[in-house]
Amino acid sequence: MGNAPESGDEADPDAETDGGLRAYTVRLELVDEPGELLRALAPIADNGGNLLSIHHERGNITPRGHIPVEVDLECPPDRFDDVVEGLRDAGVNIIQAGAEHYGEAVSVVLVGNLVETDLSNTLSRIEDEADAVVQDLSLAAPEGTNGISSARARLAIDSGRSGDVLAAIRSIGTDKDLTVVEPLLGGEA
Repeated sequence: MGNAPESGDEADPDAETDGGLRAYTVRLELVDEPGELLRALAPIADNGGNLLSIHHERGNITPRGHIPVEVDLECPPDRFDDVVEGLRDAGVNIIQAGAEHYGEAVSVVLVGNLVETDLSNTLSRIEDEADAVVQDLSLAAPEGTNGISSARARLAIDSGRSGDVLAAIRSIGTDKDLTVVEPLLGGEA
């Protein structure tokens, strides 16, 4: 048992008590091919994670054309980073990792030639440059894919980062000649 703690370890994070484990959620993006789910789950177990539930959204497709999978797991807090690193080493695309990483949501509307300017790239840039997760997307293209369209995106963001996130989205909008309709922030006294 290579992962067994040394005897006499006072604060054993592997202790079989409720206090030694913590629940986490990891959102993954998988290719729709046989064996991909199993390949993604192996690093979790290999790094000390215990699966609690798996929500495989086969009917949905991410902007990159993959299948979103939400995995709830528990592990000692000091092992969670190893689980995430094991997933990355296995080539699994992680959309979100951790129960408390994103504590706020913000919605924006993008208007312009969204399809022609590569909507998938726009969403990827929002996730990368704004450090946000696209949780929901609605697209309206009344003139077809070659005309002006609009998309409403609901984003999960770190608490207190609304201003920075919106600044990054404005910059992406400027690069792609898109109009960004922002939410009204503040107003709470």
